[in-house]
Amino acid sequence: MSLSARMTRRAIRWLDFLADRFLPPDPKASHLKTGRRGEEDVYFYLREHGYVMVARNYRTPRRRGEVDLIGWDGDVLCFVEVKTRTTRDVKPAEAAVDYEKRRELAGMARAYLRNLRGIDEWRFDVVSVYYENQSSPPEIEMFKNAFSVS
Repeated sequence: MSLSARMTRRAIRWLDFLADRFLPPDPKASHLKTGRRGEEDVYFYLREHGYVMVARNYRTPRRRGEVDLIGWDGDVLCFVEVKTRTTRDVKPAEAAVDYEKRRELAGMARAYLRNLRGIDEWRFDVVSVYYENQSSPPEIEMFKNAFSVS
């Protein structure tokens, strides 16, 4: 990991610590906080693995969903869905990307691509994040080209 990435990650962690300590409690549900933390960790994970990130939490007014992360993996534009869990007891996190979610992601990707010209290659990646042990780093599993759309 580069020095700037380490410094950025430390700064974010330090600001999160200060916010937890000195600001009123965040009214968001704990699963939303866990999801946000997972997206943040995946953002840095992808950067460490050579992705050039171009968007986070991309939304469009015509769709109800969002794309968690968008980035370039070489010459391929990747739409990344992040699924975060604290346990593996029920089902794998990536299994939550069902038909409806894939359809919504495809619509969001089409909306994003309409604003760009000359994008020949793009794909959908799914990243699962598990925080089973809070004292250790998360376990991250990457599924490149996780699904296709017709």
